[in-house]
Amino acid sequence: MSLHNLTPAKGSVKKEKRIARGEGSGKGGTATRGHNGQKSRSGYSKKIGFEGGQMPLQRRVPKFGFTNINRKEYQGINLDKLQSLVESGKITDTVNLDILISIGLVGKNDLVKILGNGALKAKLNITVHKFTATAKAAIEAVGGEAVTL
Repeated sequence: MSLHNLTPAKGSVKKEKRIARGEGSGKGGTATRGHNGQKSRSGYSKKIGFEGGQMPLQRRVPKFGFTNINRKEYQGINLDKLQSLVESGKITDTVNLDILISIGLVGKNDLVKILGNGALKAKLNITVHKFTATAKAAIEAVGGEAVTL
């Protein structure tokens, strides 16, 4: 072994070639930007959705309707889902937000609405943000309590 054949270990030297540092670097001249045009200039930035002058998609598609910015989105839970949770032993007699979050049925920032689909046989005291009329009637019919937050 002599000084002229010493090399670093394979994969240990990871040095990317610096562009625009003269002709001797192999990446001089146009500095990988090609010849002329908008993209070769300094300060170039493409607008989001730009399609080379073609009418962009967000302007081509038709727009209609109305989006209410004050809309409240509720996470719906049906009565049959509550009944299956009672049968599996995950809930007993009280249902509130903390229990629903711990089960993983809703997120911590979700608004919850109980929906009237299915049959409820267990007597439950439910405390959530909203109830449908049929759900409230079904809960009270089996002797439960529907409390709105």
